[in-house]
Parts: sequence; C-alpha cells; structure tokens
Amino acid sequence: MPFGSARRFLLASSAVVLSLFCTGASMAGEPLVKPGDRVVFLGDSITEAGAAPGGYVTLVREGLAKAHPESKLEIIGAGISGNRVPDLEKRLDRDVLEKKPSLVVIYIGINDVWHSQNGHGTSKEDFEQGLRRIIKKINDAGAKVVLCTPTMIGEKVDGTNPLDKMLEEYSAISRRVARDTKSNLLDLRKRFVTALRKSNEKNVDKGILTSDTVHLSPAGNQFVAHQMAAALHGENDGTRLLRHVVLFQFKDDATPAQVQEVVDAFELLPTRIKEVHGLERGINVSPENLAQGLTHAFFLTFTSDQDRDVYLKHPVHEEFVKLAVPRIEKAVVVDYWTE
Repeated sequence: MPFGSARRFLLASSAVVLSLFCTGASMAGEPLVKPGDRVVFLGDSITEAGAAPGGYVTLVREGLAKAHPESKLEIIGAGISGNRVPDLEKRLDRDVLEKKPSLVVIYIGINDVWHSQNGHGTSKEDFEQGLRRIIKKINDAGAKVVLCTPTMIGEKVDGTNPLDKMLEEYSAISRRVARDTKSNLLDLRKRFVTALRKSNEKNVDKGILTSDTVHLSPAGNQFVAHQMAAALHGENDGTRLLRHVVLFQFKDDATPAQVQEVVDAFELLPTRIKEVHGLERGINVSPENLAQGLTHAFFLTFTSDQDRDVYLKHPVHEEFVKLAVPRIEKAVVVDYWTE
C-alpha cells in the first residue's frame, strides 16, 4: 500500500475540511443549507459505512457541530449496502421523504455498474429514468438535491480498471440528469480521477482512497467529507457557471501591434492560471451601433467565486493589467451566474 500517498491525502483533506467548516465561506453562489436544516445522505454501502465512526457522513456532522454549533443542522445517513437506483426509489418515502429533509445528497451508481458483472446491474435507461423520478419526488416535497457521480471500481490511473468505461458512461448520465433537473452536481468521479492521477504513482488498484477498490479508506472518507462540505457551501460542478465578461475600447493612438499584444496576452491567461476554465474572444460585429466604442470582447468561465477571486489577484493577471491599461480607453466588466 502506498502509505505516503494515503497519508498526504488524509492530512490535506482534513485541513481543507476544517477550513471550510471554520470559515463558513461559500465557494460558489449561496450555501445550500441554513441553520436548522435537515440533510439526508442517500446511497449504498459507501454511505452506510459513511455514517459509522470515521465515515464521511460522520465527519461532516462532527465538523459542523464543532465549528458551527449554532447552526443546529441535522445530518442523517440513509445508506444501505448493495443498493442501486431502483432500490433507492423503493425506499425513498420511508427513508428520506418522511424525515422532511431540506436537502438530499444522492451518492449512487457503483452497484448499478458493478452488479452488471453478475447480471444484476441497472440498465442505462432505468438508471437515468429512476434518478429523474427520485429527484422529482424530492423536489416536489420542497427539498433540494445534490447529485453525485459514482466514484471508483479500481484506483488505477492508466484506464485499465475493467469497469472504467462503464463508470464514465453512468457518470455522464448523472451529469445530464443534474443539468436537466437543475440539481447541484458533485462530480465525485472526476474529482477522484484527478486526485489519483496526482497521488497514485505506482498505479495500484486500491489502498489510497479506497480500501478494496470500491469502499472508502480513512483517507477516502476524509476526501469525500471535504467534497461534501464544499457542496453544502454552494460549490457545484458545472450545473451553474460563473461568467466573467470583459469589453475593451482601445485608445486611438494604440497601434494594431499593441492591440494584438494585449489580445495575445489575454489568450495566454487560461494557460497560466489554472482557475480559468474557459475563454472565448471576438471583435464586435453588431449592426445595432450600441457598442459605445467597445470593440473587443473576452468571455471567461469559472466554476466558483473563489476561482474568480484567485484569478483577479493572480500575479499573471496583474502583469496583464499593467500591459493592457495604458492602451485601453474604456473597459466594462460584468460577472453573472448561469441559470
């Protein structure tokens, strides 16, 4: 077991969880919970174990109780081993809706994929339609949803875990359902893959975030608790995006070469500042004559307020500002969250 990697994950994740709980800062938009709310974590054996001592549900509960005892948030684990989407649907009323939750975190999909090996999986169509029905019932009851993608069945990072392709297909379904139902998406699959690429130097199939290729190790529980804490604080994985729109009018004495230098420097920002998740640019071609002299448009995408703020204060961005400002007559900046 690569103990050093697991230990690094455990320590780093613990620090971030405590930071999130202690600051109470929203990482994107508004927090999904308020004092007195009831949160139900709905899932399979990963969530069932998560409600035990040291599990991710317990860590979220303990972290909130320690850092924000005044919040009086009630955290409930509703995981049952072996569950798939059809099982969640059957027990939704009893185990979730009767508890009158304010928010339901759905962490499911592993068994829907894994049990396909013995003929007891869930078809893609049933997986998708079941998720949609579950979310509708939760929303109709007045609660919000955070939908998680399934995580891992094997931790290898070279694409050789036998069910990687199928997990990606089912994760894509969860992403689509979250988008269509306007639920918050917590893309655990993507986050696990990204984290393991940095830590799994030996390409082992277990022992870092999982104990047995599927169920969470201590470091994995800390890691998931961190992701869940971020989700409760409003972070999302693409269902809402932060757009940062920048419009420039260049000075009359700015030469074409100087204008192009600014444009080229702007285009390099996403390659040098990892918090930028996308950039489009173009020159005004509107026939309405309402641009008020503004000619160049730049359209940046972020996934959180925090990422945008890092970008604004980043030395590379400040270097760009020093280059651009002497050549700009007017600038307009507008930020908005997509709906």
